[in-house]
Amino acid sequence: MRRGTFRDDTVDYAAVGATHAPDLMQYPPERSVPAEDSWRIGSGEERFRTAGDALLSWTAQRAAGLSIEDVRPAAGPAYSGVSFDAEGNPIAPSSREVEQRFDAEGVPFVGPGMTLRLHGRVAGMRADAELRVISVTEESRRIGFVLGTVGGSVVSGEELFEIEWREDNDEVWFTVRAFDAPNALAYRMVRGLVKRRRKELFARYLRAISPLYATPL
Repeated sequence: MRRGTFRDDTVDYAAVGATHAPDLMQYPPERSVPAEDSWRIGSGEERFRTAGDALLSWTAQRAAGLSIEDVRPAAGPAYSGVSFDAEGNPIAPSSREVEQRFDAEGVPFVGPGMTLRLHGRVAGMRADAELRVISVTEESRRIGFVLGTVGGSVVSGEELFEIEWREDNDEVWFTVRAFDAPNALAYRMVRGLVKRRRKELFARYLRAISPLYATPL
């Protein structure tokens, strides 16, 4: 089931939802730097469920050294979205209400339309930003969400986080797909800094989600 998709004009970039496109690396939004990587993090349903819960409770961000503050639910009802079967046929969204879950600290799990603030440093520069949850996916073999920048960040764009339990070989994979357009002067002048920042973020996310990855920071 695809639980929710949110569209709003408060994000600070135009290509909302572009990280869902499998050809993002070939056709990124104008002036942005795309990035994508996938890692096998285990196998089986238990691993999939555990990783999915970790992902939806902000583990990737927190364990990456970023603090989460001021988490707010969507101001109004979010569009429930439409998912597709293996043949590309649309599936009507479920009308069942999904009960809001909370972590041990009382922070709500990821939900469509939420806004939040992140604080921290990446690649020697601040990583403060206000973000919005663009979409959330909870399906039988796929769990994930998309974050988009609202403002206050050194870059603007999106990040997609996804856990997939593959039916053909029982493997569980963690994928991050993103595009970043530089805002800060240093990033605009030296484009390589955008890639450096993204590479460090990817490594941090993998450490957070994968028990197989033990390389020290």
